[in-house]
Amino acid sequence: MSESTFMIPLWADLLAVGLGGVQGALFASGFTGRRLDFLGVAIIGLVMGMGGGIIRDLLLNAPLATLQNNWYLITAVAASLVGMLLAGIFQRLNRVIIALDAVVIGLFGAFGTSKALALGLPPVPAVFIGVCAAAGGGILRDVIMGLPVAIMHVGSLYAVAAAVGCAVLAMMGELGVPLTAAAATAVIVTTVIRLLAVIFDISLPEQRALHRRKVAVETAAIPTIKPDPPRRFRLRPPPRRP
Repeated sequence: MSESTFMIPLWADLLAVGLGGVQGALFASGFTGRRLDFLGVAIIGLVMGMGGGIIRDLLLNAPLATLQNNWYLITAVAASLVGMLLAGIFQRLNRVIIALDAVVIGLFGAFGTSKALALGLPPVPAVFIGVCAAAGGGILRDVIMGLPVAIMHVGSLYAVAAAVGCAVLAMMGELGVPLTAAAATAVIVTTVIRLLAVIFDISLPEQRALHRRKVAVETAAIPTIKPDPPRRFRLRPPPRRP
């Protein structure tokens, strides 16, 4: 399979970058313990929106697609600002954000695996590339913010969902299914697995341990106010009359 057989549509790649930028900004603006300013939130949004694609291209030794077009940086920055300015509104739409996050995982995973297959990689390495592309932005974000890696993926089988979707894509490609149809199927599979894991609170034992660490990190950043000790009143004896 040659590289020209499959090309990631620009609109789809920009959609994934934009959704990733919004999610990164929402995470950064909601983590009060770091006190990030506008620039810091924009950087986290850029990392989330473009990190997966950059890791994918670096592993494939291919030109960085996110730096070959002006629209990638523009989309990532604009999405970060939108996510930061409308954070209050987005927080009320938590279910929508979770659904979009699942779609983003599927998009980055499918794009990574598809590009690897188009460049001639075997199915197993192609799946590995897809999983790295799906989880790369979140890993870079956690490293930059000094958090336990994959802290936001706990309890939702983040990498597992991406791996299953990428594996489905690779198998369909081996069976001769057009790569575009296989990529669309992989996005659906990844999204469904991620959403089911969130709805039914499915997680691995190690993920539960990471969740406890996440709670410890967040609670440590909350200042505690110690109550004043209770005042003790002593009854004085009545004065003696001369």
